[in-house]
Amino acid sequence: MAVLTPTRHRADNAPAVGAPRNKQSVARRTATWGWNTIGLLIALIFVFPIYWMVNTSFKSANEYQTFTPNFLPTHPTLDNFTSATHVLNFWDDLRNSLVLTTFSVAVSMVIGFLGALAVARFRFYGRRSFIFVIMIVQMLPLAVMIVPMYRVLALAGMTDSLTGCIVIYIGLILPYTVWTLRGFIVNVPKELDEAALVDGCSRWQTFYRIILPLVGPGLVATSVYGFIQIWNEWIVISTLNHANDKKNLMIWLTDQTTLRGTAWGPLMAGAVITSVPVVLLFLAIQKNIATGLTAGAVKG
Repeated sequence: MAVLTPTRHRADNAPAVGAPRNKQSVARRTATWGWNTIGLLIALIFVFPIYWMVNTSFKSANEYQTFTPNFLPTHPTLDNFTSATHVLNFWDDLRNSLVLTTFSVAVSMVIGFLGALAVARFRFYGRRSFIFVIMIVQMLPLAVMIVPMYRVLALAGMTDSLTGCIVIYIGLILPYTVWTLRGFIVNVPKELDEAALVDGCSRWQTFYRIILPLVGPGLVATSVYGFIQIWNEWIVISTLNHANDKKNLMIWLTDQTTLRGTAWGPLMAGAVITSVPVVLLFLAIQKNIATGLTAGAVKG
C-alpha cells in the first residue's frame, strides 16, 4: 500500500516575501526625505526676511545701500542701534508699548479667567448666547470696528490717551481669552471641585487652589497670544492717538519712512530691538506654551 508523503517545495520556488516590504520601506524613506526637504525650503523662505533684517542692522551705510547684496556684513557695526535709540521719541514709544501690553494682558487675563470659569462651570440663562456672541466678535475684522470704537472713546473723552487704547485692547483680546481658557477649564475634572468642597474649601478657594494651578499653562499660552497681538498692534493706536508722546514702537517704525527717504540700517536695528521682547518671552516660557497648547487640544 503506497504511503503519500508531503512534497517539499524548492527554495528557489518560494515567493519572495521580503521584497515588497523592502520596496515599501524604501518608498516611505524617500517620501519622508522629500517632505522634509520641502518643509526645510518653506522654513528657509520664512526665516530669510528675519535673517536679512538682522544682517542689515549690522551693516554700514555703504554696504546696505549697494545694489549688490551682501549676505554677511563685511565690517559689522553697532552704529545703527545707536542711531535708532537716539531717534526722537524712541524711548517714549518703547515705554508706551510696555505699558499698553502689560496692563492690557494682565487685566484681560483676570477678567477672561473669571468669564471662562463662569461659562465652563456654571449653568445660567443666556449661556449659549454668550458663547455665540464671543465667537461672532472674533470673526469681525478690526477695520470694521475702528470707527465705532473711535466714536465711543471720543464721547468719553479718552482719545489721545493710553487709557483709551488699553480699554480697546482689552476688549479686542478678551473674547479670545474667554474662549481659549474655557477649553482649559473644561479639561479639569469637576470631581476635583467636588472633592475640595467636601474637604471644607469654599468656592473661591476651590478656584484659586485647585483650578488655577491646573490651568496655569493655559494662562501662559493665552497671555503670549495677547502679548503678541498688542505689542505688534498698529491700526488702533494710529487711529485713536495723534499725540507724538502717546504712540508705540510700531508707529515709531513706520515714522522712519519719510519723503526724504528711509535709513534702512537704523530702521532694521529698531525692528530687531522691537522683536527682542517677544523672542525673550518665548524662550522664557516655551515649555509652558507647549504644555498649554497640548492641554487645551483635548476638549472644547
